[in-house]
Amino acid sequence: MEIRQLEYFLTVAEELHFGRAAERLHIVQSAVSQQVRRLERDLGVPLFARTTRAVSLTEAGRRLLPHAREVLAARTRAREAVEELRTEQAATLRLGTSAGLGARLEGILAGFARLAPRAQLELVTAATEERLKRVRSGELDATLLRGDRSVPGLELLPLWEDALMVALPARHDLAVRGTIALADLADLPLRLSGRSRNPALYDLVMRSCEEAGFVPVLGPEFTTAQDTLASVGYGKPSWTVFYAPHADQLPVPGVVFRPLSDPAPVMRAFLAVRPDPPRAELRALIEACHGTGAEPLPHPA
Repeated sequence: MEIRQLEYFLTVAEELHFGRAAERLHIVQSAVSQQVRRLERDLGVPLFARTTRAVSLTEAGRRLLPHAREVLAARTRAREAVEELRTEQAATLRLGTSAGLGARLEGILAGFARLAPRAQLELVTAATEERLKRVRSGELDATLLRGDRSVPGLELLPLWEDALMVALPARHDLAVRGTIALADLADLPLRLSGRSRNPALYDLVMRSCEEAGFVPVLGPEFTTAQDTLASVGYGKPSWTVFYAPHADQLPVPGVVFRPLSDPAPVMRAFLAVRPDPPRAELRALIEACHGTGAEPLPHPA
């Protein structure tokens, strides 16, 4: 028994005419008759009583009719379920993210929800090179990243610039200042992620310190925001840096965040995408990212 045979049987049962059934199915009448006869042979009973003037269902045909409808309805539901999944997958955008986005990420999520209300944004966290690899392969649609770099095979769309804030002990003499000159931190150990973990940030901080006239004394490496800030606030005096949108969300007892000056380090952010024409959901994401960077975020007080 084939689905096609049940479909032909049901159409003939509804029309009670092989010619009209063939017209509905957009095939020749002989094909309908052939498939119905095959179904009757498979079942071992006639399904229609045929005369030169009329076609009617036999008792076997009447008993088969509700089951045929049920099978064809189940086929329709199965197709609809798969199509629904396909539509959901097509409307799901996979975005690579990293730590420290803070209010920027909240702005992107809100903007994307407004611009593409029927789409889903799936966030994926991984190391920078891994995220770029996934964008190239198509596993991710795009990824956020910081710092200028050469990325073969991908296009970098400039988004915004984030100032770096210094985090230092609230008990330190410098904490009373509204802005901290970078050179004033020369005597304090710097807690910073190693270059292998975050080359863009490492290079920016070291270059800025060099411009300020000193080489920083490196203390223990930055581990997690929670642990590092706890050490800054209550351990041996030291300092570290956070992106301003992230610092704004980190009220930590014993630690203050202050803007830096002379120089004021700034990190550029980009969206890495494949150089293909973007689908509608990706265009909405790009617009949401640009909207997030349109207005500078206020520095924490």
